Amino acid sequence: MLLILGVGAAGPAAACIYPKRPFLPQSQEDIRTYADLIRGDFEAYIADVQDYFRCLDEERARAFVEAREVSEDYGRFVEAVE
Repeated sequence: MLLILGVGAAGPAAACIYPKRPFLPQSQEDIRTYADLIRGDFEAYIADVQDYFRCLDEERARAFVEAREVSEDYGRFVEAVE
């Protein structure tokens, strides 16, 4: 018997923080003026989004283990009450 439960927003996945999208000015002049800052923002975003994906992967793996354990517990419960 397999029982899969959803993890709510308040669950452990809430610790995986999606990074803020970097701002890209509309003006070519502003882009050139702030090129170093903008480049840094984009590079930080790329690193942060990779961390975010790793966090989600870890949380997904943890949730599957927990769901399997809960499903096994439920199976034992059903057997005990029947």
